Amino acid sequence: MNLREKYGIPNNAVITIAGTVGVGKSTMTQALADALNFRTSFENVDQNPYLDRFYDDFDKWSFHLQIYFLAERFKEQKRIFEYGGGFIQDRSIYEDTGIFAKMHQEKGTMDPVDYETYTNLFEAMVMTPYFPHPTLLVYLEGSLDEIVARVQERGRPMEQQTPISYWEEMHGRYDKWINSFNTCPVLRLDINDYDLIKNPQEVETIVERIGYMLDQTAFLRK
Repeated sequence: MNLREKYGIPNNAVITIAGTVGVGKSTMTQALADALNFRTSFENVDQNPYLDRFYDDFDKWSFHLQIYFLAERFKEQKRIFEYGGGFIQDRSIYEDTGIFAKMHQEKGTMDPVDYETYTNLFEAMVMTPYFPHPTLLVYLEGSLDEIVARVQERGRPMEQQTPISYWEEMHGRYDKWINSFNTCPVLRLDINDYDLIKNPQEVETIVERIGYMLDQTAFLRK
């Protein structure tokens, strides 16, 4: 019996992995996909035409970057559900508006008119009964020091050159965002509770927790 059957994970489940840079979303995505025999949906950073420009000039490129992300994530979400689910998804569409666009608007690195345009578009595209939301969002969390250390060790060059104050801001905003997120069920995992690189077998404990959370969610809906 495979882990998906053992812990009662539905074949059509869509599990989204969320969390700030450095928490190991990609590692978790691949480990869960392998364990459950699901497809993966990774963020295609290398093909993003705005990311390098954005890190060079937040003011000029924040709106362009957010619109690009919204379009790409919307298309990917549509593709996932057209397949009939069975996916592990690296990063959610909800973080873009709840964290990044909001931060740029509040810090003055996105024009207020641009922010209003972006949020109106997001609401019209995503926050409707017709948009397919994930079965479960798995949120990876850790301390600021741990996350900064991981960025310095494993991050992309543009991330390693970003001031620590930016990651401190991100950490606080992620905490605030996840504490009020209620679009779909959430399972929170502390990154200190497992090490999927050194101990790949620990993924079973995570799958067990996912199965339990989905059971509880289904029970509450009855």
